[in-house]
Amino acid sequence: MRYPRDFRGHGPDAPDAQWPGGAKIAVSLVLNYEEGGENNILHGDSQSEAFLSDIAGAAPWPGQRHWNMESIYDYGARAGFWRLHRLFTSRDLPVTIFGVSTALARNPEQVAAMIDASWDIASHGLKWVDHRDMPPDVEAAQIAESIRLHTEVVGAPPRGWYTGRCSVHTVDLTAATGQFDWISDTYDDDLPYWREVGSRDQLILPYTLEANDMRFATAPGYIEGEQFFTYLRDSFDTLYAEGVAGRAKMFSIGLHCRLIGRPGKIAGLIRFLDYANSHKDVWFATRGDIARHWAITHPHNRFERPSQMSLERFTATYGSIFEHSPWIATRAHALELGPAHDSATGLQNALARIFRSASADERMGVLLAHPDLAGKLAAAKRLTADSTAEQSSAALDALTDAERAAFQTLNTQYTTRHGFPFIIAVRDNTKATILQAFRERLSNDTVTEFKTACAQVERIALLRLKALLP
Repeated sequence: MRYPRDFRGHGPDAPDAQWPGGAKIAVSLVLNYEEGGENNILHGDSQSEAFLSDIAGAAPWPGQRHWNMESIYDYGARAGFWRLHRLFTSRDLPVTIFGVSTALARNPEQVAAMIDASWDIASHGLKWVDHRDMPPDVEAAQIAESIRLHTEVVGAPPRGWYTGRCSVHTVDLTAATGQFDWISDTYDDDLPYWREVGSRDQLILPYTLEANDMRFATAPGYIEGEQFFTYLRDSFDTLYAEGVAGRAKMFSIGLHCRLIGRPGKIAGLIRFLDYANSHKDVWFATRGDIARHWAITHPHNRFERPSQMSLERFTATYGSIFEHSPWIATRAHALELGPAHDSATGLQNALARIFRSASADERMGVLLAHPDLAGKLAAAKRLTADSTAEQSSAALDALTDAERAAFQTLNTQYTTRHGFPFIIAVRDNTKATILQAFRERLSNDTVTEFKTACAQVERIALLRLKALLP
């Protein structure tokens, strides 16, 4: 069974974003343009819109136009957009538009203003409707039509995409077009990342639903502009401090003409822009700018992922991680593997689960498969490649006669007492610390040593995997 969700992401050591000019944070201002693309029987829909407006508890009106709802959306186009346009252009701030294609087609003056301002106009889908129950072939057709209409209206095809009210298929369907430099239908990170969709390496720029003025229209949410400012400021401060510490991130801010375009709400945004501009090393960028930087600075490198391997390939590749015990890899392949197991730590956990749940006799078999340290097999050069490299790392292949004799004596004493070889993660040690541990553990009871040896076997497995995987 393969589990598709990726809980690992960049892992514990996220890459240094290396934003241009040494910026500590990249701020992405996103203006969603949906006015004229929402549910409306004038647009061929079966009901009116009910999402993201100032009408409390709004519900769709089947078969009817909802005059109040339409009027609120109209405000976004008639007043809100121009207030925001003046704000951003007066400060020469780059903006990314998430433009619903049918909305753009119904708003030519606003589109002209976006183009004149050199804003980045991405596609926000064909219509501002829910896609969750849409069959994949229908959604794919709507994506294609959105690209066509966007190109016709704007004069250039969209290079970025965000559906918003998406389905589980949206990201893969949009990536499969090969059209987009970036896709933003995720909320799962503070940095861009790559997603492999078939043969395509698709760049993902995660978006936000919390540093987003939609919270003025949802509960729990913002009541006044000051609350929006406070949340944006606190988010900025946290991310900026991370950037100062060498872990620079991306800060997406989601805006809507009919929401933040209202006078009382935009005041909070203005306060935030003043606050952000009071800091140095802040990079305001379009999502296209961020995508281009990331693609150059952090190009994707594919590797063979354990979670996607066949049983035969998986066993052949990882069957030796636990010494001469390929059955562990074979059984681990049947676990619920996913992206989280495509790292050394993740895969070691899967293999260790099989080892831990095996019978005592099976685990003893793994211990017995390990060679003596500096023993006869080493002298005869009959160790596995992993064991040879490990013993060499502590110079166990270059012992003096006295040291070799000491190891042989300790090997015999330990095996006689406990019934299995002395096992230690050699790469964590030196020759001296190995000998010290040998002498200290020799006097332990066998139950304790069995547990210790098993733990060392798991540690050896992790170190071996780190040589193969991220």
